[in-house]
Amino acid sequence: MLVLVCYDVNTETLAGRRRLRRVAKVCEGTGQRVQKSVFECQVDTAQFETLERKLLEEIDAGQDCLRLYRIPETRGFEAREYGMFKAVDFDGPLVL
Repeated sequence: MLVLVCYDVNTETLAGRRRLRRVAKVCEGTGQRVQKSVFECQVDTAQFETLERKLLEEIDAGQDCLRLYRIPETRGFEAREYGMFKAVDFDGPLVL
């Protein structure tokens, strides 16, 4: 399944800036960054649960915001992208 991870970490303190780096590191280990605080992750159910658990361990629920969108792999799903960034096609060939 495709999961969008969006987060907003309060960086007014040193601890907040550390949390931001740790949250980004968890996401980088699972998916690709598509915007500063948005990642696309191609995961199965077990990987999703692991990702969610790791992220919840890093954020401060009283100061930060974390949103996980599970996008079902249904027929007709499409993503349109504009601008400089081009996403990696995980279903396509790895070497061109």
